[in-house]
Amino acid sequence: MNARIPSRRAERGITLVEVLIAVVVMTTGILALGRVIPSALRGSQSDRMMTQANGYAQEKMEDLQTLVWSDPLIADGRHPAGGTNEPIGSNGQWQRHYDVVTMAAPLDNLRKITVTVEWNYQGPHSVTAISYLRR
Repeated sequence: MNARIPSRRAERGITLVEVLIAVVVMTTGILALGRVIPSALRGSQSDRMMTQANGYAQEKMEDLQTLVWSDPLIADGRHPAGGTNEPIGSNGQWQRHYDVVTMAAPLDNLRKITVTVEWNYQGPHSVTAISYLRR
């Protein structure tokens, strides 16, 4: 019986050039991921802070909507008065103020309430919530 002996050509492995090409492709992919991950983390942090700021604005808006028309907390003007802001959050990272304006006739039974929450994360940011309160 003639048993076939595998030829040397059938036992070829991976060449050095193929290994180098694979290393270059994998390195390029890893470097690309290294640039994407920090950017995604910054975006995630920014989104988390915006969500928190929206929550603070909504919280204040709900508190103000329970007040009666004659309450001084919803008198026309900026609250707190002057250019100050109310620090909020566990470390005062967010600042909040609200403005109240009584609408002109024939809508003088409405007050426009604008709550603004500001914070600084890689630059200044703010969110605004607007609602109307009826007499």
